[in-house]
Amino acid sequence: MLPASSSIAIYPGSFDPITNGHLDLIHRGARLFSKLIVSVLRNDSKEPLFSVEERTEMLLEVVKVYPNVEVDSFHGLLVDHAKAHSATVLLRGIRAISDYEFELQMALMNRRLSPGIETIFLMSNEAYSFISSRLVKQVFSLGGDITGLVPPTVEARLRQRLPHLTKET
Repeated sequence: MLPASSSIAIYPGSFDPITNGHLDLIHRGARLFSKLIVSVLRNDSKEPLFSVEERTEMLLEVVKVYPNVEVDSFHGLLVDHAKAHSATVLLRGIRAISDYEFELQMALMNRRLSPGIETIFLMSNEAYSFISSRLVKQVFSLGGDITGLVPPTVEARLRQRLPHLTKET
């Protein structure tokens, strides 16, 4: 399916790690826009499990099937990053009503900062509506099964990063 718009969209996030919910949004966004730039946020105030470089590598591994998807990273204001890439759309996912409240505030601030950039919300696929990177890390760190919640390459990286949690067979 060809993109319905010639717009460039930015899909920002921490992606620590990327989940199948993120991948679903990337798949759908790649159909909607001529170019989708998945941008990893560099946030020094958080303590991520994976570095920005590692998250970028993981994203590159799983989005290579989409010819119109690029991976980048940024720090600072999202609207400035969007302008630097001539993007006119910010793509965001909504899993639950609790996401909407935060996302609405961010969208309105971004509109105030840069009225020419629109925020588009996509509802999460119901199969992924409960998945978050934080929850995946928590379940994995407690020895739970995350099969089907993250791409297999991401699960393998989690096992490498936290080898003491690998289940004995």
